[in-house]
Amino acid sequence: MAIILGIDPGSRKTGFGIIEFNQGKSRYVTSGVIRLVDKAIPARLKVLSESLEELIQCYSPSELSIEQVFLARSADAALKLGHARGAAIVACVTRGMSVNEYSARQIKQSVVGSGGADKTQVQHMVSRLLSLPGVPAEDAADALAAALCHAHTQSSMIHIAGATSVARKRLR
Repeated sequence: MAIILGIDPGSRKTGFGIIEFNQGKSRYVTSGVIRLVDKAIPARLKVLSESLEELIQCYSPSELSIEQVFLARSADAALKLGHARGAAIVACVTRGMSVNEYSARQIKQSVVGSGGADKTQVQHMVSRLLSLPGVPAEDAADALAAALCHAHTQSSMIHIAGATSVARKRLR
C-alpha cells in the first residue's frame, strides 16, 4: 500500500491531494488548497513548507507526485513557481519521501486520456475516479490528478515488468 501526496504548486495557492493506492485501487484520503499569504516570497514559502509538514505528519505519505515546471507567462512567474516547487520538494524530502515529477501533459493523459484536457475535464475525471460526492476545487483536482498519475504509472511499470508488487522501491 502506498500513500501518495500530489501537489499542484503555485506562488499564491498550492493544491494538495492525498490518495491511498493499494493493489491497483485508489482511495481518496483528503485534498485542499493552501492559500499563501499576500506577502513577500520568503513568507509565502514558509507558510507552504509548514503547511505541507503538517499534512505529512498527519497522513504519513511515502511518495510525492508533483507537476514539473512549465514555461510560464513570464520569467518572473516561472521563477516564483520554481520557488514554490522547491519548498514543497524540500518539505517532502526531509521527511524521507520519494519525489516523482510529471509534466502537465502526462498528468492529464493519465487521468483524462488526453494531454490537452482542460481543467473542468480533469476535475470531472478526478471526481469519477475517486468516487467523490462533489467536484474538487481546480488546484485540489490538479493535485489529486498528479497523485493518480503516479499511482497509474507505478501500476503500469509493475505490470510491464511482470512483477506483482513493489517493496523498498524494487519490483518483486
